[in-house]
Amino acid sequence: MEPPSAPQYVVGVDYGTLSGRAVVVRVSDGAELGSGVFDYPHAVMTENLPPGAARHVSLGMDWALQVPHDYRLVLAHAVPAAIRDAGIDPAHVIGIGTDFTACTMIPTLADGTPMNELAGFADRPHAYVKLWRHHAAQPQADRINDLARARGEAWLPRYGGLISAEWEFAKGLQLLEEDPEIYDAMDHWVEAADWIVWQLTGNYVRNACTAGYKGLLQDGSYPSADFLAALNPDFADFIATKVDHSIGRLGEAAGTLSAEAASWTGLPQGIVVAVGNVDAHVTAPAARAAAPGQMLAIMGTSTCHVMNGNGLREVPGMCGVVDGGIIDGLWGYEAGQSGVGDIFGWFVNNGVPPKYHDDAVARGLGVHEYLTELAASQAIGQHGLIALDWHSGNRSVLVDHELSGVVVGQTLASKPEDTYRALLEATAFGTRTIIEAFNGAGVPVTEFVVAGGLPKNKLLMQIYADVIGLPLRTISSAQAPALGSAIHAAVAAGAYSDVQGASDAMGAEPADVYEPIPENVAAYNALFEEYTSLHDYFGRGANEVMHRLKAIQKRALSARPAEGPKAVKTTMGALA
Repeated sequence: MEPPSAPQYVVGVDYGTLSGRAVVVRVSDGAELGSGVFDYPHAVMTENLPPGAARHVSLGMDWALQVPHDYRLVLAHAVPAAIRDAGIDPAHVIGIGTDFTACTMIPTLADGTPMNELAGFADRPHAYVKLWRHHAAQPQADRINDLARARGEAWLPRYGGLISAEWEFAKGLQLLEEDPEIYDAMDHWVEAADWIVWQLTGNYVRNACTAGYKGLLQDGSYPSADFLAALNPDFADFIATKVDHSIGRLGEAAGTLSAEAASWTGLPQGIVVAVGNVDAHVTAPAARAAAPGQMLAIMGTSTCHVMNGNGLREVPGMCGVVDGGIIDGLWGYEAGQSGVGDIFGWFVNNGVPPKYHDDAVARGLGVHEYLTELAASQAIGQHGLIALDWHSGNRSVLVDHELSGVVVGQTLASKPEDTYRALLEATAFGTRTIIEAFNGAGVPVTEFVVAGGLPKNKLLMQIYADVIGLPLRTISSAQAPALGSAIHAAVAAGAYSDVQGASDAMGAEPADVYEPIPENVAAYNALFEEYTSLHDYFGRGANEVMHRLKAIQKRALSARPAEGPKAVKTTMGALA
């Protein structure tokens, strides 16, 4: 149905890795009228729990935790800031939608209280949120994969043949085996995408997106209790007692805004709250990239690749394929790269000498911008380097978080801009590897659309177009996931009959278009062959050195004397 002529608005809230962002959107045309951002006070905890909670508890390798109260604070700060920025009357807001990183898990009681907020559990790492990039459950993921392959589980090919350490089952099994007291005490193992909707409405609704992609729900069924018991007898009732819950379809209403949440946000009590969603998948309608053949890459600290297809195919190394996982009526596919912007940031923070920082300041540029300018002056292959983009492991197509980064070809003449450009190119090669896997499996990629924070780097975008050999389109919205959540809120509130129709009316316009340059494509084809050789050598079993080094590192760290916690800013208590 057509949107009403009277001005009506929706709010979209995007929960990222380090902050939450709220956007006020006009229902009639998708215009983004105001925004607000709130940084999580505890950020990501990778070494220690917050002071005062656990002064003598250090986290192990590959841990990544968060504090759930930080998510509530986003509602109390970012949403009112967005309303003020938009200058609208909140009485005209008809709905709110949210999206989250995934798979981000919270152990809770039956009423939604996170376990870390209970007396006696604040000093227990497993009581906190396990962020998407928590990879310490890799041993459990390995066992799940080994058992599923040995038993020929029919659901395994739906996930490219490998289950990730990031997902619900591996993290849940880790919790059971490392802190069974918390596992027994928790009533629900909840995706953060659903928990925040629970906080807004008082209703716990499990969204179809994360249930399918991260929770192994296929054709209405989860893995069997018999399978879970074979992993660990105490894991047999994991689905029945911790996970199984009513499923909400994308674009449906999960409930209405409670009085308490209205007081946090400043929005009217009783407005519609959309079913939760994942940051990447919710972006497809915002980018007008929901048709089969359109691959959308949400590029930030990591990259998630999503696209729709008309049928079911098995794509090696994909993160999942779910019926209606992005848009009802189509099969939604997901793949991804665990590190992209994180890799660039790591290099700038740790691999660039002070002179470059000083020169960047003298030029009035950030270090990223300065290195990009230097790298842009190079001919393709001039630096003589090839890198593997595995500094955070490999999500697709190898699904192995024990892999690590490599730079080949460095000499005493290598400069920071050389390595920087090689890392930019490596992430593009990783994306091409994913695209070729989709093409080879009968899910053709005909258009490449980019959203997120990295499209502002024009060199990076041209490199991607040249490496993948496809036109690349960016979008005009700087807050595409939040816009996508707002689109789903408009549908849930009844302003549009379906998500595709709302996308057509409210989706962001194209920004820049990058065409592949034929001579660049040819040059990168040669370099991609070298990348693929390294990719297969280190990633497909010819040389297990990365796994051996990781094992040596873990043994060394486990033998190291415990250190005191580093200071972490803590903000708890009232939301006002």
